[in-house]
This record gives sequence, structure tokens and C-alpha cells, in this order.
Amino acid sequence: MSGRQSAEERKTQIVAEVLRLADEIGPDRLSTTDVARAIGLSQPAIFRHFPTKGALWLAVAEDIANRLQGSWAAAEAGAAGPDARLRALIGAQLSAISETPALPSILFSRELQVDNPALRDVFRALLGALQVRLVAVIRDLQAAGDLHSDVSPDDIAILLTSLVQGVAIRWTLGARGFAVVPEGLRLFDVQMEVLRAKEGACDA
Repeated sequence: MSGRQSAEERKTQIVAEVLRLADEIGPDRLSTTDVARAIGLSQPAIFRHFPTKGALWLAVAEDIANRLQGSWAAAEAGAAGPDARLRALIGAQLSAISETPALPSILFSRELQVDNPALRDVFRALLGALQVRLVAVIRDLQAAGDLHSDVSPDDIAILLTSLVQGVAIRWTLGARGFAVVPEGLRLFDVQMEVLRAKEGACDA
């Protein structure tokens, strides 16, 4: 490529490389030297764009958050009715894991859990935003009589996000030996069948 990249283009390239390398060698082993070498820059050049490693990870988290928020909005906009909206939101989460395989490792990394509170705050806010979206759809399903109303919408939302996280961990530990989106949606359907209000069901 002959032309010089703008600062924003270079930042985007660096963030994308961090995500690729985090998947390849692990977020906790990743250094700015690794990133610089992969892109063909000097380490000081990385620090011109991101003054600290923490700032670089924060940019990575914000990039993930922006993409996820966009995918949630698109998923809901393209779904007709609360049933389809809920499935689309879970599908968007599974797709994000499939498209960004480093995501589960980042979420359980020392960088996130111990070393970088700002990074942790971004992901906590992101999970909180997903919880709000899921609870709103679950309330609609309960109001329509489609889901058991004696289970807290917040608990159902936590159950569904835990299902996604469990599939992601199994996928990662199993050397990605299955397609994460169809497997996650299959288990989502199983879970929803358990939660669905059945006509004529009597209380024990």
C-alpha cells in the first residue's frame, strides 16, 4: 500500500491486530512488541497511538462494545415479534463469538479481571446493556403468556447469557470442534422449551 495511513486507520489496524493476536497467542501473553512486529511498526510507533498498553486494551474493548451494540440493534430491527427478537439477540451474541474468537479469552483474562479496571468497566456496562435488552423482550413474552410468569425476567436473562457463555467456553476448550452459532441456538431452543408456558399445565 503506497499511501500513508491516517491516525484513525492506523488505530483501527492496531486494534484488529490485537484481536487476531489475542486469539493466536492469548491476551495475557500478548505484548505491544508482538503487535508492532506483526504490523511492521516500531514499538514507539504503537505508543504514539496508544500511550499505554491499558489504553490499547481499552480501545479494543470499545471496538468490541460498539460492534456488539450495533449487532444487537440490527438483530432486533430485523426480527418480527418478541420471540424472534429474543432468538436474534442470542444469535447476535453467538455470531460475535464466532467472528471474534478471542472474545471468550479476553473476558476471562488477567488483563480484564485484575490489571485493567477500565477494560472491566466497559465489559460490565456491555453485559448490563444486553441484560436490559433481554429483560425487555422477556417481559413482552411473559405479558403475552408465552413464558412462565413466575420466573423473574432478570433470572431468565441471566440464564440465557450464561448459556451463551457456557457454549463459548466449551467451544474454546474443545478446539472449536463444532459450529458455535447453530449449537448455541439449538440449546437456546431447548432452554426456551423448558421456560415456555404450556396450555393446560397445572401447578404442582
